Formats: sequence, structure tokens, C-alpha cells
Amino acid sequence: MDLRRFEQQNSDEAVFPTPETGAPLKSPSQPLGGKPSIRQAFTAFKYRNYRLWFIGQSVSLFGTWMQSTAQGFLIFQLTHSPAFLGYVGFAAGVPTWLFTLYGGVVADRMARRTLLVITQTTMMVLAFILAALAFLNFVQPWHIILLAFCLGVANSFDAPARQAFVSEMVKREDLTNAIALNATMFNLSISIGPAVSGVIYAFFGPGWCFTVNGLSFIAVIVALLLMKLKPQAKPIRSNSTRADLREGIRYVLHHSVIRTLIGLIAVMGLFGISFLTLMPAWAVKILGGNAATNGLLQSARGVGALSSALLIASLGRFKFKGSLLTLGTFAFPILMLTFAVVRWIPLSLLVLVGAGGSSVLIMNLANALVQTHVQDSLRGRVMGIYTLLFFGMMPLGSLWMGAVAQVASEPTPIIIGALVFLSAAISVFIFAPKVRHLE
Repeated sequence: MDLRRFEQQNSDEAVFPTPETGAPLKSPSQPLGGKPSIRQAFTAFKYRNYRLWFIGQSVSLFGTWMQSTAQGFLIFQLTHSPAFLGYVGFAAGVPTWLFTLYGGVVADRMARRTLLVITQTTMMVLAFILAALAFLNFVQPWHIILLAFCLGVANSFDAPARQAFVSEMVKREDLTNAIALNATMFNLSISIGPAVSGVIYAFFGPGWCFTVNGLSFIAVIVALLLMKLKPQAKPIRSNSTRADLREGIRYVLHHSVIRTLIGLIAVMGLFGISFLTLMPAWAVKILGGNAATNGLLQSARGVGALSSALLIASLGRFKFKGSLLTLGTFAFPILMLTFAVVRWIPLSLLVLVGAGGSSVLIMNLANALVQTHVQDSLRGRVMGIYTLLFFGMMPLGSLWMGAVAQVASEPTPIIIGALVFLSAAISVFIFAPKVRHLE
């Protein structure tokens, strides 16, 4: 078949209609997968719009992780306090609680591409402001905290739209692959961005890290503008914003699978992934390193996460997502307990590779399973709730972990978080057995 005609037939097709139950549709003509395959790993690349998204977002995320790493080390350098690391994470996450549910409603009411262009442009401006402050040597801890809050506001509207936008770029049966590739680009940026940031910070200062991030947003904005999207039917909205919110919340509460998955993600945000907040202090105080060590720790987690995301993508339309998710829920806390007691840098990096891989099994597969079970008409609101309970819990996790580290020691909050998450994994395994059987 002519490649150009194949691309035209497949690149911009709309997703299949879904039944009212929100159950995922299967395509009998496509393999279900189950064995790793390079061909299956990049199924979503047959869609032109997704290819544009992948390239643009990959560049942008590289810059984002450069800034995140440099920002954390900068405020620790200014204050020498792990508590301030928690303050930054908390400031970035407070808007999640205030605005994300409304962001989900907006994502169901307006063109998601337009919303994403607005939010990405806002984030670009904030990065350039922080760069200017750093170059002029005016930057103070309160500047970083305030700009983190503003970035959180933009992300509260960006995240639900970004999560739901995937369904406009690929067909429903390829959502899991697209989400896995999203995780691949995300974790590829974690693998490279922090390490590069550490080197640039050490030799040239933080301002250049923030500048690169600002420039990186141009790539994703251009990619969004170049997409050729099918016109989306405008939903008829006779309800108020509050009524739409209640409808989305009721749907989640009455859908046992989605409710359990989102609950698990909330625990992950509060007691699991928030340990990253402590990495700058861990690099210096526990391992006796510097900014480069901090970058290596962040990158090691990214390498593991990237490997895990590629594995999920390579499995294609496999039918044991629940089992793989369950494996991740037990592996992650065990590895974090191990990390808490290790004091040798090479072994710490190796454990973080495993922790990064298992965390992606949890976050990636929970996201994919929620998206394949949700009704299209409620997708934005459900992903808004998902985003709220993951990203909303992360600042609270950053806050309590930073506070406990300040009064006790850095390993203490990691041990506590790992034990709580392990308890949650055991509870889901016992009381929600259908999760591990999800396909």
C-alpha cells in the first residue's frame, strides 16, 4: 500500500464511539499483544498529530526537567533548608486543589488545543521571568515560591486538557500505547534533563537552565498549531459549572474500577513520588555530593521509568494490565525502603532505576485503565479529578516530607511513605481483587 495513502487514512481519524458504560472497544483486526515487540511499541506514531505532539512535547519536557532540577537546587543553595524544598512543592501544588476540577470542566467545554496553547505560552513566560531574576542576581526564595505557584495555576488547566487531548490524536484502542509513549517521552526527559541541568548549573549557573526551559515551550506550541484535527462536536451545556462538577464526581464515585485506580494514584502522590522533593538535600547531606549528584539521582529514576514505559509500549494491546499494575504497587515501596538505607552512590542510582520503573507501572497503567473505561463525554472532568488527586497530593507529600526531614532526618519520611504505600497495595490486593484482573 502507498505509504502516503496509509498515513492519510490513519493519521487523523476520530476515536470510536463508546457505549454509555464507558467500556473500551476492541478491534478484532488488530493483535492484542502480550509479547514485547518493537513494531507494537510505536503504534501511535502512525497518527500524524501524535507524531507532532511527541516531538514538541519531548523538547518541552526536557526543558521542564532542567528547570525543576535547577530550581530545587537553587532554593536549597539559598536557604540550606530541606523545608524550603517542601515549600516550593507545596506552592506549586496548591493551585491544583483550587483550580484543577474547573480545569477539567473547561477541557470539556472548549477546544483542548486552544486551551493547551494558552497554558503552554503562560508557562514559557514564567520560565523567562525566573531566568531574568537569576541572571540579574535578584532571585530570592520567595520569588521561586511565587513563580512555582503561578506555574501551578497554569498547570491546573493544562493537565486535564493534556490528558484528555490524547483521545483526539489516536483511536481508543491505541490509547494505552499513546499513554505509554507519553510516559516514554516524559521519562526520557527525566533521564537526560536533570543530568544536563546539573552540569549546566555547576558550570554556568541556574539562569541558563531556566532560559533553555523557556525556549523549549516553542516546540510544543508550534506542534499544536501544525496539527490537523477533526472538528469536535460542541457539547450542549445546559448545566452550570457546579452541576457539571457534581456529575463528574458522582461518576467516579459510582464506578468502582475508576474509583479504586484514582484512589491508588492519590496515595502515590501523597506517600510515594513526593520523595523526589528531597533529592537535592539527599545528594548533599546523605551522599555527600553536589548539584551534579542531584542530577544523576534524578536521571537514574528517569532511566528506570523510561525502560518501564518502553516495555509497556512494546507489549501492544496486552491483556494483563492489572497484573502488571499490581506488581508495580508492591515493587515500588520495597525499593524505596531499600533506597532509604543505602549510602553508596552507585547502589543508590541502581535502586532508583528500579524505583523509577515500578512507579511508571503504577502511574502509566492506572492512567491507561482509567482512560479506557471512562465515557468520552466525561473524559475531561474525570481526568481533572485524576489530576487533582495525584498532583494535588504531591504538594502535601512534599510539605510533610520536607517538614519531617527538617526535624528528624531525610530517610525518615521516605521510610514512612514506603510503609504507608505498601499498606495501600496490600489493601487493594485483598479488597479490590478485580483490579489485578483488568485487561
